[in-house]
Amino acid sequence: MKSSRIRIATRRDAAKLLEIYAPYVEKTAVTFEYEVPAVPEFEKRIDHVLEKYPYLVAERAGDISGYAYAGVFKDRAAYRWAVETTVYVREDMKKMGTGRELYAALEKILSMQNILNLNACIAYPCEAEDPYLTRDSVQFHKRLGYQFAGKFHRCGYKFGRWYHMIWMEKFLGGHTENPPAVKSFGEVRSLVAEKLGIW
Repeated sequence: MKSSRIRIATRRDAAKLLEIYAPYVEKTAVTFEYEVPAVPEFEKRIDHVLEKYPYLVAERAGDISGYAYAGVFKDRAAYRWAVETTVYVREDMKKMGTGRELYAALEKILSMQNILNLNACIAYPCEAEDPYLTRDSVQFHKRLGYQFAGKFHRCGYKFGRWYHMIWMEKFLGGHTENPPAVKSFGEVRSLVAEKLGIW
């Protein structure tokens, strides 16, 4: 299967990324957001992420098929070696390897930034069958080496139903005394272009 072209997102991608994100808001409990954000709000979100972390898009046949980014796990200084990861794939392009390709690129860049901990916050159904949510995201993250870290019970409410929240984690390196300082995405951006061909 032909691989995706991975590149860095820009605010000009906001409308296209919203087309991917909107069905998750409107039809699923994958995200606990109730309303689809406006394009200017999404532009701000992209800009905000890129101040510190990578925000990537995948393209197939010239069209955006998915996106992934890292964000702040917690604001306190001691958490700076940890991030929260997020990925969304276009509805009609699932199970084509796009999510895996995006996460692989994201991990390489985060390693360059000296990030150690990846944390994924995943909505999880309370019932065996749920019309708005599957367990696919948990299985996806397991295949990529994430492990179960914790569960918050019935903490999200959407579509008249309660949902659990599962945290999964993955380590990109060892935890040592005096770990290397975390670099911003801007500090490694030229290296990302040179070593990974992502710009």
